[in-house]
Amino acid sequence: MSIAVIGAGAFGTALAITWARAGHSVHLWGRDAAAMADAQIKRATPRLSEAELPPQVNCTSDLAEALISDTIALALPAQTLRAFTRAHASALSSKSLIACCKGIDLETMAGPVTSLQDTVPHATAAMLTGPSFAADIAKGLPTALTLACQSEVEGTALQTLLSTQTLRIYRTTDTIGAELGGALKNVMAIACGITMGAGLGDSARAALMTRGFIEMSALAAKLGASPETLGGLSGFGDLVLTCTSPQSRNYRYGFALGQGQVFEKGTTVEGVATAQSVVALAKSLELDLPICRGVADVITGRKDVPQTLDALMARPLKEE
Repeated sequence: MSIAVIGAGAFGTALAITWARAGHSVHLWGRDAAAMADAQIKRATPRLSEAELPPQVNCTSDLAEALISDTIALALPAQTLRAFTRAHASALSSKSLIACCKGIDLETMAGPVTSLQDTVPHATAAMLTGPSFAADIAKGLPTALTLACQSEVEGTALQTLLSTQTLRIYRTTDTIGAELGGALKNVMAIACGITMGAGLGDSARAALMTRGFIEMSALAAKLGASPETLGGLSGFGDLVLTCTSPQSRNYRYGFALGQGQVFEKGTTVEGVATAQSVVALAKSLELDLPICRGVADVITGRKDVPQTLDALMARPLKEE
């Protein structure tokens, strides 16, 4: 079976590696022609320097070559996914499309699956999400993810196709819950990074994770998602991973903010745009999400870390 991975960043490359090891022919597409040609020859990429690309991975910058595959994993940033699928809607039509990003589009307030449905209505739209780091997947370490697809039949087929000996995939038809869990945990990871970078301690981080999960669940319930989805891999599982490990870019970004430092230039941090999207979405729904709002305030410079902490600690006391 041929699978295309669009996006040759660390996560896309890791997926290409694990699917190739499982015996699939994989087209790994990236925009940089020179970088992809170099990866094809050297069987390695700077994005995952310790990982070797199996022979079954074809590195290419020719999009038409990659889109020959009927199953296409879109490992693109959430804020560029919609533009990409709209621009190539004709070539993507009737394919099985799996979004491998987490976020809420700033312009449309749509999650990845919704963006696929809007831009390529005649394709199968799905999302792969959950607690995972690219380096772990590439090393063949045990990882469990959630495949969200509204069609149970098509979701089951993709679950069977994409699961490997080291990549265990669970299935859900609750695409809204999967979208929100994956997006919102990035905001909470930034909050926890800020907390630890500012030296506020593990107790404060635990409180933020707990209250943050309540905010995630509240927004999800408001939009019709299942509580079980938020309590699973795509919500709680991903929250635990990204709020506690410096491998998370969102956590590292928050940590840098907490220390008053500049973060790594050119690194995509999905939670930055998502925090601002969530605040706007919550406002339209008349929903109070103080942690999300606090993260957005710090990111945009409206408030500094001490001011945001004071605002959170001064909120009215209430029953849990």
